[in-house]
Amino acid sequence: MDMLILVLFIIIILICIIIAFYTYIYNKFQDIIIRINEVEATIDNNLRQKYDLINRSIAIIKANVEVKSEMFDEIVRLRSRKISNFDLDRKLTNVSSEFIRIKEENKDKLESEELKKIEKQLKEIDDNLSIYRDYYNSNIVKHNKMVKSFPTNVVALLCKYNEKLFFDMKNMNDDIVNDFKL
Repeated sequence: MDMLILVLFIIIILICIIIAFYTYIYNKFQDIIIRINEVEATIDNNLRQKYDLINRSIAIIKANVEVKSEMFDEIVRLRSRKISNFDLDRKLTNVSSEFIRIKEENKDKLESEELKKIEKQLKEIDDNLSIYRDYYNSNIVKHNKMVKSFPTNVVALLCKYNEKLFFDMKNMNDDIVNDFKL
């Protein structure tokens, strides 16, 4: 009888340890997921601001300079399309480069205070986005390590957590090497 009570006591202690371990790992996952979601929302907000600034600049540029840029037309069409933040970031980065190129080529025609203000705001947003991307990717690294390594992968399996892509959508586990765009 004493042996049965001892075995039962040991089983109860083991179950409590397993529950405590599961709760601890689950909470670590939740902390990382919350951080990822928060920075995604911040990135989304910054991308929207960047999009609006570029839209404003397009109107000013087209009013002062004759420009034939397909990128500018594509930006206007983006409002009706549903694309990921990853794709939006790439497109906005390309258009920002085009904006700077056109502004440099037409310095004499594009010297308005409004464009200078937009250019300054775009620079600030780009700097912030760079920081947010780094923060996002560092949390993705933590998340993916937990998904892959034992014993946290057991909790990941039970909660159906999968690896997440980095902000630039590079999948480090596939055989495609052409997705590394600079």
